[in-house]
Amino acid sequence: MSYNTDTYTGPSFSLRNRISRVLWNIVYLLFFRYSPRPFHIWRAFLLRLFGAKIGRGVHVYPRAKIWAPWMVKIGDESGVADDVTLYSQAPINIGNRVVISQGTYVCTGTHDYMKRGFPLVALPIIIEDYAWVATQVFIHPGVTIGEGSVVGARSVVTKDTGRWMVCSGFPCKPIKERVMLE
Repeated sequence: MSYNTDTYTGPSFSLRNRISRVLWNIVYLLFFRYSPRPFHIWRAFLLRLFGAKIGRGVHVYPRAKIWAPWMVKIGDESGVADDVTLYSQAPINIGNRVVISQGTYVCTGTHDYMKRGFPLVALPIIIEDYAWVATQVFIHPGVTIGEGSVVGARSVVTKDTGRWMVCSGFPCKPIKERVMLE
């Protein structure tokens, strides 16, 4: 995907992208945002209409905010809670049986403040299978949350997390191995 290299002189995204987002926001406000909480199949249908790849048994709650559904993939039996923002300027790939808790911000876009024009930098985010991202976590562009990782509440994830690790903090760091009892 190419972006405008000077955000002072023009938009970062194509006209098609901007029109698609306007249409999505209309559908989001009229049919997604105020749908009853148990209508997960309905919201998955709407997301698929706008190009999202949604697995079986996915629970996306009505107050979740998705910037561009066509850049989002969610695996089977995963949950995206209320007040989660998927700021999908680049792809966001959420694995199977992932839980993303309330208030989490998954942010694929930033700006290169070292260059004239302040160009957009958008990098994909991957959240691998069986991960749990606890409440109000901020995930930076380009990060991979490893398989089975737990990211503690209010953490700021600036680097990849290891697989099957419990991580927390600002910046987020590994604390201990995640050991399953069953």
